Amino acid sequence: MYTPVAADVAKLRNTTGAGMMDCKKALTEAEGDFEKAIEILRKKGQKVAANRADRESTEGAVIAKVNADQTAGVIIALNCETDFVAKNDNFVALAHDLAELALGKTKEEFLASDYKGITVAEKLTEQTGVIGEKIEVGSFETIEGPFVGAYIHAGNKIAAITSLSANVDGSEEAAKAVSMQVAAMNPIALDETQVSQDIIEKELDIERDLLTKEGKPANIIDNILKGKMQRYYKDNTLVHQAFIKDGGMSVADYVKSVNGDLKVVGYVRVSLT
Repeated sequence: MYTPVAADVAKLRNTTGAGMMDCKKALTEAEGDFEKAIEILRKKGQKVAANRADRESTEGAVIAKVNADQTAGVIIALNCETDFVAKNDNFVALAHDLAELALGKTKEEFLASDYKGITVAEKLTEQTGVIGEKIEVGSFETIEGPFVGAYIHAGNKIAAITSLSANVDGSEEAAKAVSMQVAAMNPIALDETQVSQDIIEKELDIERDLLTKEGKPANIIDNILKGKMQRYYKDNTLVHQAFIKDGGMSVADYVKSVNGDLKVVGYVRVSLT
């Protein structure tokens, strides 16, 4: 029977990320054929993936990446089943690699992309077999703009990217600061014009019902509701929120303080919490 040498086992481990014993077994079964051993490990991954297809993968690492000229960004969530795996250095490193590869692509293009000789989709299946947990890409958000900047919160559970209207002095710091705001405060929209009508109607119904129960006259309820909605927009839309680093100004005011013509034009946020 073929007995694998240590150098071959180490090479297979570095290539696939599989455990030492799995690599030894694969090489033994393949009688030393390296490519066949890789295929054996991949088939094992497919089997494990099929067995865990109905499992929930609610843990993971959320990673944001921005391209070199800072005009486009992407956030991906590499999901797994347990926090133990999510905190593993190799898992986080893989998430960073995949997020970098995702720049400029749709999710479908990304999953079909080459990652060290196999597709991303195949790599996810392979890692499911290696780790023994369901591994998949969950959230996938992209953004473009004149200038984009990102923020990943400690622990890799939340990430945000903000798009600004121009690339000017201070844009990088401003984009990161606003992305921190997005991560921390989770606004529902950029401003009042982007709040969905369903949300507006729901808030109006709630407030109207409360005012009616308080005995407010019907002829003044509409005026009161206007004030209530202005407060709602201030609390829940990004540009109107109080800036977390200086509550004396709004996010829009902060960005304008960096450059008088600068504005926030978009954002994306992904969270596992």
